[in-house]
Amino acid sequence: MEIQALSDEEKKYLLKVARRTLEQHFGIKSKEELPPPSERLLQPAATFVTLTINGELRGCVGTLEAYQPLIEDVKEHALAAAFRDFRFPPLSKEELSEIEIEISVLTKPEKLIYESPGELPKRIRAYQDGVVLYWMGRRATFLPQVWDKIPDPEDFLDHLCMKMGVDPGLWRKEKMEASVYQVIEFREGEFLKSE
Repeated sequence: MEIQALSDEEKKYLLKVARRTLEQHFGIKSKEELPPPSERLLQPAATFVTLTINGELRGCVGTLEAYQPLIEDVKEHALAAAFRDFRFPPLSKEELSEIEIEISVLTKPEKLIYESPGELPKRIRAYQDGVVLYWMGRRATFLPQVWDKIPDPEDFLDHLCMKMGVDPGLWRKEKMEASVYQVIEFREGEFLKSE
């Protein structure tokens, strides 16, 4: 699926689906019936769902590979971000009204070709590329949105190594496998709060 193809209406629909999935988990019934999804939302796609409270991360889970329909991927990762992100306690019912939901739909990761460790930060496009690093069976990724918090490519790679659980400077010493991808991201604050 071409990620640029999503209309504003489809983005709103996916955000409503994500919130409704969390509400249903807590036994909250919605008065509004959602119409059937568009054909595009039934195509396989890879997503990450991010939850924030007052701009601070509260959960973020997703996949790099498209293996199920977009709408189902959003439902699965909304629940996982709320209840299975090991960095945070499970979301409480009281927090539900405080969270903002953000959805990122990913392109397929493409392997980065580079010759030496020092070349890696130069091959990454800040604010455009999500990055995946692989090392000895481990894998970690940062969405492109992380550039807002870590704008320097070398710092970005250091933090990504830390997220993977390896020495922050490993990418400087070893030629690690790396892939990049792009996302289309949209959040409730852009669409739903004004309705």
